[in-house]
Amino acid sequence: MHKTHKRIESKRSVTFGSAIFVNFTKTSRLDFLNFLDFKITDVIDIVLVAALLYYIYKLVKGTVAINIFIGIVIVWALWKLTELLQMEMISSMVGGFMNIGLIALIIVFQQEIRKFLLMVGSTNFASKRNFIRHFKFLRHEAMPTDTDVTAIIGACEKMGATKTGAIIVIERANSLDFVRSSGDTMNIEITQPIIESIFYKNSPLHDGAAIVQDNYITATRVILPVSNERNIPLRYGLRHRAAVGITEKTDAICLVVSEETGIISYIKNGEFVPYKNPEELINFIKKDLE
Repeated sequence: MHKTHKRIESKRSVTFGSAIFVNFTKTSRLDFLNFLDFKITDVIDIVLVAALLYYIYKLVKGTVAINIFIGIVIVWALWKLTELLQMEMISSMVGGFMNIGLIALIIVFQQEIRKFLLMVGSTNFASKRNFIRHFKFLRHEAMPTDTDVTAIIGACEKMGATKTGAIIVIERANSLDFVRSSGDTMNIEITQPIIESIFYKNSPLHDGAAIVQDNYITATRVILPVSNERNIPLRYGLRHRAAVGITEKTDAICLVVSEETGIISYIKNGEFVPYKNPEELINFIKKDLE
């Protein structure tokens, strides 16, 4: 009798344990299936966030703000990790810091935010080439530029030898219509003699900047916004400040030939890009225009 009672209890324990295991397995399977239950909106959400982060990184890359951006990403990741691990105290502290720091971020990233909004507002997203140019990870292969970079650099070298001042702005994804309207509208295919004749000292077109779009000069005598950046060396004049100004506000690239020294400067993202020789400069520009 006693043995029979033990057997019954043992069977009940096994049955109860099996029920718990089956229930746990079903629950785990349901949780896993719920985890895998991605909606199309979730995929779009992830892609948009990734694109936004890439866009912001591209804006601040090569500037002092890149260190601040990386720091923000680390703090944000720490905040989400503490929330996931249910570490209430540190999570609330970091969360409070993130909320208060939002105003400080707007002040710190004032120029970058302004540039970002200007880029979004002035980008021609209808053009597949311009859209893909913003997101390199969407490209299957490099897109060759239509711009005759060799002719442009050849003209700059000739003008540098005679110390003829020049400023050439090459349009990329962002529209330059807001500055193009300040000059004379053109539609001239790029050749070395044409560029030299535009910036010839006695030419009526030599004052101001020339804007290049694809392989055409679309405007001359253009007035560019001048940068207020105080870190620009004093040896650089108004042309260089204008080149820094337009490349700060848009993704355009700029070439400046100094009237005093004849040196060719390459400006991108508001900064001077060093190069060793004309061949390297040509390669840099072609890569930036891809």
